[in-house]
Amino acid sequence: MIVYSCHGAAKHVTGSCHLITCKDTRVLVDCGLFQGERDVEDANAEPFDFDPASIDALLLTHAHLDHCGRIPKLVREGFRGRIYATAATRELARVVLLDAAGLQEEEAKRAQRSERAGNGAAEPLYTLDDALHALDYFRDDVAYATRLDIAPGIHATFQDAGHILGSASVVLDLDDGERRRRIVFSGDLGNPGRPILRDPVPAPAADYVVMESTYGDRPHRSLPDSVDELYTAIRTTFERKGNVVIPTFALERAQELLYYLHRGIREGMVPANVRVFLDSPMAISATEIFRRHPECFDRAFQEELRHGDPFAMPGLHFTRQASDSMGINAIDGGAVILAGSGMCNGGRVRHHLKHNLWRQRSSIVFVGYAAPGTLARRIIDGASQVRVFNEDIAVRAQVWTINGFSAHAGQPDLLDWLGDTPRRRVFLVHGEYGRGMSVLQDALEARGQACQLPGRNEPILID
Repeated sequence: MIVYSCHGAAKHVTGSCHLITCKDTRVLVDCGLFQGERDVEDANAEPFDFDPASIDALLLTHAHLDHCGRIPKLVREGFRGRIYATAATRELARVVLLDAAGLQEEEAKRAQRSERAGNGAAEPLYTLDDALHALDYFRDDVAYATRLDIAPGIHATFQDAGHILGSASVVLDLDDGERRRRIVFSGDLGNPGRPILRDPVPAPAADYVVMESTYGDRPHRSLPDSVDELYTAIRTTFERKGNVVIPTFALERAQELLYYLHRGIREGMVPANVRVFLDSPMAISATEIFRRHPECFDRAFQEELRHGDPFAMPGLHFTRQASDSMGINAIDGGAVILAGSGMCNGGRVRHHLKHNLWRQRSSIVFVGYAAPGTLARRIIDGASQVRVFNEDIAVRAQVWTINGFSAHAGQPDLLDWLGDTPRRRVFLVHGEYGRGMSVLQDALEARGQACQLPGRNEPILID
């Protein structure tokens, strides 16, 4: 018997976690954090819907926190199997998980200091020691297009998903002794035509597909138009003598923005005297990891690397230390500040928002997805005032939303990735219910493709 169940990103965007049971073997695909509103994030502390000790293997599609962020909790609660990932994903996951553990320990300490007597002490979801222990279970670096023997009757192949460095779709070939079935897990699919990574490899023939639907309701704006708008935002803000704050995802988005800033300066689209601050230790580490994995790059980008560092430029500052980050707040204008997190639900960007949101001269430029309930989403949706570090801050800065930089495929690209070959069923996950997920379901069913939106912990027999 083969059974599939979804334990995260079910009618929701974050917390990706999928379980396949084939005979007596249980395999997870991803184990990510829930992110967004408080009640959504509270689900991270809940017990897993399954016994972690019963899981034989974990296949990790990529290193974003909403796909890998609960792995230390999984290990702490009994998982002792192997974790399979590409070499780049393994390196990035180390940075992401250690950073997440450190932030959770800091937040727990702050909560403990403010606890009233008798209410009990807040505990982190996991500690740095838990994260380090979890990293010991990353046993093998997986190469794209290489068939892996996971267990008797279970074989996996990783395909390039083009989303972030090392990202993969996972093809599972299953044989329970009575039937053979193929299930493809899309992971997060990249937006084709990016300057650094290759385009996603299309879905192969399969019986079932578990498919992300983040932008299932719309196409993205063209990349050239988005780059031009970024340059316009920088120039007009500098004319007002303000700063540009860009809440930035540390993996892929930060590196892509550095590339375009480098190009903008070279082509005269951005003032040559611009000061650029990459204010994210994780993004700085990720940029160094990028340089070590040219095997993931698009061929044209590999050629650019032969002629210099496309991430470097005059006036670029990497600020690892907190003291250097605080020093940026003394800059009155003429700076581009790339800081995490992209959804503004943590990290150093909140300090820069506190110092720039209220200033009409400044701009806040959003270049990625913001989940409901996050600070980024509230600003994007037009809030006139937001709360940052327990202080109400007026939103007077110019707010730009440039969605063409998304690392996710838009609806036309999702449909192209899936192709026209009929599948027994497509399971839609990792999307907003009532928006991207539901609209993509309608588009697929209009093609005659059977679809299902799995509920969390809903067992589905793969017949």
